[in-house]
Amino acid sequence: MGHDAGLYKERNTVERLINRLKTWRGIATRYDKTPASYLAGLHLRGSMIWLKDLARATD
Repeated sequence: MGHDAGLYKERNTVERLINRLKTWRGIATRYDKTPASYLAGLHLRGSMIWLKDLARATD
């Protein structure tokens, strides 16, 4: 089985995003007990990451 560079790159991107999400304590420790509040936390943290990256790209 050969090495698929494109697949490796996509997997690495996903793993790095998950690690960035987990830096937020509520997501990493799963304090939010209901699925709805956990999903809301994921959306909030994802938005924060996106806005930070967007601000960095426009500088």
